[in-house]
Amino acid sequence: MGSVPTRLTPEDGARATPRPDCHERTRGFTLIELVIVAALLGALAALAIPNLRRALEQARFVRAIADIGAIQQNIQEHVLDNNAYPATLSDVGMGGLTDPWGNAYVYLRVEGASIGALRKDRFLVPINSDFDLYSVGPDGRSNPPLLAAASRDDIIRANDGGFVGVAVDF
Repeated sequence: MGSVPTRLTPEDGARATPRPDCHERTRGFTLIELVIVAALLGALAALAIPNLRRALEQARFVRAIADIGAIQQNIQEHVLDNNAYPATLSDVGMGGLTDPWGNAYVYLRVEGASIGALRKDRFLVPINSDFDLYSVGPDGRSNPPLLAAASRDDIIRANDGGFVGVAVDF
């Protein structure tokens, strides 16, 4: 029987590493194991993606509510400084601000506005006595009465700032 030399050189005509025995096999993943893993990943994704979308949409609503609160504060500071409500949001430095869905925030002074343009509650009474401020929401549509289907997802300011939230909750 021959012994394997401890140091092989190219002149010996041998390989630097010994060849594994042909009966020795490396173990890999079977097709069944790969299918099971893929099914588990698919099930986890099916559970996680809708929850992630809900969380992202909720974050958009929270951001719109926070934006309306900040705009409201800027408007109130403008009133204190100038003794009058601004004509537009640009007058308080918020003219280019858009809601999380890419729509401009809507501002309307109650003084001088037609009653038809003002936001109204379920009894068709204006919801503010100073100014209306709202986002048209995810659908990008709105009507003055809050009961209108297009207005239910709007983020509104009501009760002269006492309520800021989704119109359907008012």
